[in-house]
Amino acid sequence: MPATMEVSPAAEAVRAQVDRILQSTPLRASGVLRHLLAYLAEKCLAGEGDALKEYTIGIDALGKPDSFDPRQESVVRMHTARLRQKLADYYRTEGAEDPIILDLPKGGFKITFEQRQPASVELVSSPVSSSSRWSRREMGLVAALAVVLAAGAVAFLPRGSASDPVAGFTPELKELWGPLISSNRRLVVCIATPLFVEVPGFGSIRDSSLNDWDNIVGNKGLASVEKALDVGMSAPSYDYTEVGTATGAFLLGQFLAPARQNVLIKRANLLSWPEIADDNVVFLGPPAGIHQTGDIPMDAQIVLESKGVRNLHPRAGEPEFLADAPGRDGEESGLSHAVISRIPAMNGHGAILMLSGNQIASVMASVQALTDPALARNLVAKLKGGTGKMPRYFQIAVNVKSMDDVPVEISYPFNRELSDSGKSSPAKK
Repeated sequence: MPATMEVSPAAEAVRAQVDRILQSTPLRASGVLRHLLAYLAEKCLAGEGDALKEYTIGIDALGKPDSFDPRQESVVRMHTARLRQKLADYYRTEGAEDPIILDLPKGGFKITFEQRQPASVELVSSPVSSSSRWSRREMGLVAALAVVLAAGAVAFLPRGSASDPVAGFTPELKELWGPLISSNRRLVVCIATPLFVEVPGFGSIRDSSLNDWDNIVGNKGLASVEKALDVGMSAPSYDYTEVGTATGAFLLGQFLAPARQNVLIKRANLLSWPEIADDNVVFLGPPAGIHQTGDIPMDAQIVLESKGVRNLHPRAGEPEFLADAPGRDGEESGLSHAVISRIPAMNGHGAILMLSGNQIASVMASVQALTDPALARNLVAKLKGGTGKMPRYFQIAVNVKSMDDVPVEISYPFNRELSDSGKSSPAKK
């Protein structure tokens, strides 16, 4: 674990490190983030890190007017989240060997300065700086998902055993996960694997409008590619998934492994109907990569479409459609949406959980909503409404504000309770 430096003797070295980061590729294109980093670093070097406030940062570092109200405008939190991610990007790439590590821990605005020590060989370890933690997480993610995509499935083994599988969960996490992990059924995390087309000698290509191999044959656009390259596209490929799904699958594996001995992560194209019928299944990712979800019996009231979320039967005050609005050029926050559905298992006692989103941030946010204790508390409160009773089966829409595909704000605009047969019932108030 890196050792915390004494700031005053190392101030010159820290400032040199800040200058390197300011000129790096991750920061070079964003004047806002460069100014924010320089401001926060100087404040922390001066010993004022603990006193940093959102309002002051907005005025002094981001040029907001005196009327700026952090309660109404989240610009400081959003840019801070972007800066945190850019620091992680820098230390994964250009700064991988730098002697000083700058980190911006979640929950505040104080930058920490640490002397790099030889890295531990353990991929998952006790908390360190977020940049080091994210690097190890990605190393594990690459290794785990390489196994999934190459072999089709990977099992996460528990770090310990307990008679109560949800013993370490908060009350809200128990309510969200109890039906899936408190039974003898195997738990399968099914990751979306959209259809690609192999181009011999060149690699694979994907047309997002084509998700069935029957529609590939004779497609004019792909036929023109074949002609231009003078090749034939011989076979479908399901060897890839998008980064939000990959990250979500890895985080779910880490979250669930201590509670279950037989958590299996499997590609959607290899998941059979007998497995869906006999197991508890978590479907993760864009629907285009999970063809089975369209055939599972359920009376969906909230539906993920290609450009957002459709509320099929809006009630008073509810929107009919929540449109995705991705950020532009990395300088503005993006808005995307997800749908979380928990429905009855197809055979016997248990449940199926669907975490659906079209964007990187929305898929990641759906996982965070079900694994982060604070977000889970908000989610359960929304589902219980004024009755105080947690529905066994439900659908809930998720709003996700993001910066550089990193979720920074998650909320739940509306939900539906489903009966044991999967039919909808009145929303909780």
